[in-house]
Amino acid sequence: LTGGEIDPRPVLGRSLTLQGIYVGSRALFADMNRAIAAHALRPVIDRVFPFAEAPAAYHHLQGAGHFGKVVIAVE
Repeated sequence: LTGGEIDPRPVLGRSLTLQGIYVGSRALFADMNRAIAAHALRPVIDRVFPFAEAPAAYHHLQGAGHFGKVVIAVE
């Protein structure tokens, strides 16, 4: 988002953490997406949890022993 503003009060009041990523310019982002599609790149999935086990998924993440993405399946 460029030029947007976030009211920090709800974030600070609930002790939330915001985390973003920098992907460069729109042109670089488009180039990256084309490369991902052209080479059929897929993320590495460590484990899939059903939605009912979402707390266990977060616990698994906190253990920091995973390799790849931890997925919560919403069905």
